Amino acid sequence: MSTSSDILIIGSGISGLSLAIKLANEHNVFVVTKREAMESNTRYAQGGIASVMTHPDNFDAHIQDTLEAGSHLCDPKVVEQVVCSGPALIQELLQAGVKFAKTDDDHFDLGREGGHSERRVLHAMDLTGFEIEKKLLRKARKNPRIHFLEHHIAIDLISDRHLKKSAKNKLIYGAYILDKNTGKILTLRADVTVLATGGAGKTYLYTSNPDIATGDGIAMAYRAGCEIANLEFVQFHPTCLHDPRAKSFLISEAMRGEGGTLRLMNGKAFMKDYHKMGDLAPRDHVARAIDFELKKRGDRFVTLDMTHLDRTFLKERFPTIYKTCRRYGFDMAKEAIPVVPAAHYFCGGVRVNLKGQTALENLYAIGEVSCTGLHGANRLASNSLLEGLVYADKVAKDILKSPPTSKKDVKVRDWDPGKAIDSDEAVVIIQNWDEVRRMMWNYVGIVRSTKRLLRAKRRVDVLLEEIKEYYWDFTPTADLLELRNLARVADLTIRCALQRKESIGLNHNIDYPEPKAKSKRFNVIRKFS
Repeated sequence: MSTSSDILIIGSGISGLSLAIKLANEHNVFVVTKREAMESNTRYAQGGIASVMTHPDNFDAHIQDTLEAGSHLCDPKVVEQVVCSGPALIQELLQAGVKFAKTDDDHFDLGREGGHSERRVLHAMDLTGFEIEKKLLRKARKNPRIHFLEHHIAIDLISDRHLKKSAKNKLIYGAYILDKNTGKILTLRADVTVLATGGAGKTYLYTSNPDIATGDGIAMAYRAGCEIANLEFVQFHPTCLHDPRAKSFLISEAMRGEGGTLRLMNGKAFMKDYHKMGDLAPRDHVARAIDFELKKRGDRFVTLDMTHLDRTFLKERFPTIYKTCRRYGFDMAKEAIPVVPAAHYFCGGVRVNLKGQTALENLYAIGEVSCTGLHGANRLASNSLLEGLVYADKVAKDILKSPPTSKKDVKVRDWDPGKAIDSDEAVVIIQNWDEVRRMMWNYVGIVRSTKRLLRAKRRVDVLLEEIKEYYWDFTPTADLLELRNLARVADLTIRCALQRKESIGLNHNIDYPEPKAKSKRFNVIRKFS
């Protein structure tokens, strides 16, 4: 079965929806999403979206904070582009109906998070991502030229090798898509394909990400021949609720921005020992400090103390976090709550230029799946939603300015199942999935060593071969596709970490404890390179 569209967007978070809305007046758009369109990483973003909105804040301050958080490996042109585009795109969100929290005198109630020198984080209490996702999705659904394929998962990008006649250029013609409900595979041709698939937090055993975050876009882009950069820079959120029932429920950095204090189990505040900004230090410093203290003391968690703040304030400013903690038996108004780090955000991904273009023609990547150069070695809190908005805008302008040549008449091979049969060994998928995630947590976590990385590389090589054999023998399922992608992203992350022989930002290797005199801004891996 095959169909065609002007634009194919894979992913329905802030990047994908923003782009779809901007293009739909002139193009037919298909949006492919693995679950319901509302289910995305954006939905779970608690803290907010950073943008310069009022005096005394200014663009230079936001730019400098971003560069410092990223250990000055950020691309200055990208940082300037993203930061300076913020206010205008915030206005577009307001026009779409997004309601950010305001003070009694009707000004934005701007928050401050780790690494920020000023209050510049717009928020909808602790449901910012949910509010943005809901309003963008409502607007997108009203446009008859935007078509959602929910409960569909992309298998692979369609490239030259899938044509019935070979082509000279490295072009992308769409993607093969699995309908999770029927098991049928759709050949979806498109003049332009955009990866907006989010991150890969599920590569790790403990993560703040939803189950959909399996690195699909990164893996597909790598198999098609794109450059993958800086995957060694995995951001671990310092504070997730330590309770097995909570599945690493995120405790927003905004809580420390409002005065929360990290303490050891004996009550001692410790962050001043590690960074001049104390509890407002950038995330990499906080996560490493917690990891070091836990390993040194043998403790299972540290605590976040908000007890000096009024209960009414906590309930109003952090309603979801407050209710969730109470559900699990923690009263943050009376007691410090237990927290631990968890994998949160991939600063690396598919390498793109200032317009969001990848190395392959007619393929763009936006949002967490991409590596723009904004984050450098570590992402400044609340810059991710801003980046998604800005690059959706840049891609839309690029496509509208130079519409692609139609490829609807190109002869593309439909999916060939070969001799694949339905699997009766689902336990293999479960076992390998669990092994990848535990291996990444133990060997490729907050603090690394060359020995651990090499051990992980040997094991992931074996797993990739096992998964490859399984993939070609059996009919594709969503679980198999996600495992295939998860293992590939694990492999790429390990290889990137091995290539960067220094400790900088989020990459901390005990065998190379210092940064290099001149660090590589982009640490690139490409298939067949």
